[in-house]
Amino acid sequence: MKTPSATSLPRAPRDESSARFRNYVILMVIRVTCFALMVLITPYGWYTWVLAVGAVFLPYIAVMIANVGSGPPVNAAETAKLSLSSTPDPVAAPESAPQVIQISEATPPQPAPRREPASPAPPSSGSGRVFEAGPAESHTPEPGQQPQEGEQS
Repeated sequence: MKTPSATSLPRAPRDESSARFRNYVILMVIRVTCFALMVLITPYGWYTWVLAVGAVFLPYIAVMIANVGSGPPVNAAETAKLSLSSTPDPVAAPESAPQVIQISEATPPQPAPRREPASPAPPSSGSGRVFEAGPAESHTPEPGQQPQEGEQS
């Protein structure tokens, strides 16, 4: 199935419906005007019969016009094939020189040298003494030892 292009699509249903409704209302206004003029204009003559025919047959005509949708789209579908020429461009590269496409990868950038962390500054407050943490004491007894009081096994 061929997909329609944007230029060949029909009007939107909402737009088409509003246009048909507008045409119907215009014809009904003309009908009411014909009826009012038929009654108000005196002396009666041939124009009275023309206005009566308009007042009687305009509803039928208005319904017929309102029910008929818009015709086929005015613009035909546009395709890219129609805009392309069938012969190659004569300005193209000569056929004696082969076309070569060369693909090369750039070398990856070298990682930046690692910096050594700066030595910590001496503490600025306090007595100036530095305390070092020793190994953590284990509260679990060695195998074969009894737990001390207050410890759970």
